[in-house]
Amino acid sequence: MIRRVATVAFEGIEARAVDMQVQVAPGLPAFNIVGRITVNLAPADLPKEGSHYDLPIALGLMGAIGAIPHDALSGFTVLGELALDGSIAPVAGVLPAAIGANGARLRRDTGFPTLS
Repeated sequence: MIRRVATVAFEGIEARAVDMQVQVAPGLPAFNIVGRITVNLAPADLPKEGSHYDLPIALGLMGAIGAIPHDALSGFTVLGELALDGSIAPVAGVLPAAIGANGARLRRDTGFPTLS
């Protein structure tokens, strides 16, 4: 089952939309680039770096295994760094992400916000 979470990548002070996808396949749990748990950050040509992807990946994984409702994250743009105890740490770039998310329009094909 694939779960999607909207997040952002930063180019300077601008936030660009990233569609984070998580898939969990049957078998023993493992975290691999390609394997039983697959995490994809699209578009592929946009450079992605930083700890602010921690929270969307964790929430996508929780959605993929059914720990949170399927539509719990609809309409949200998620970013945040996770500590090992599960607490959320502050991240840089929240203001441009919020400005971009505020002006977002929903795309009809996916239902995910597009940052302009």
